[in-house]
Amino acid sequence: MQTQRNVRLFRNGRNQAVRIPREFELDADEAVIRKDGTRLIIEPIPKKSLLELLSGWDSMDEEFPEIKDTPVQAENIF
Repeated sequence: MQTQRNVRLFRNGRNQAVRIPREFELDADEAVIRKDGTRLIIEPIPKKSLLELLSGWDSMDEEFPEIKDTPVQAENIF
């Protein structure tokens, strides 16, 4: 894999944009971009696992209603 490649910058509305070549594609749906001097650094934001997502939620104080759990009645379908 190449570590460097020249690309063209272009305008997309009021934003400046760059097409990321296939060999530099990020395996993510979102990324964070920051400026370090004259460099732009783009890093993928990894998807959170379900456990990470749930651990960030506040617990619920309300009670769930009682649900009558009646067994399923067998049916003769022949």
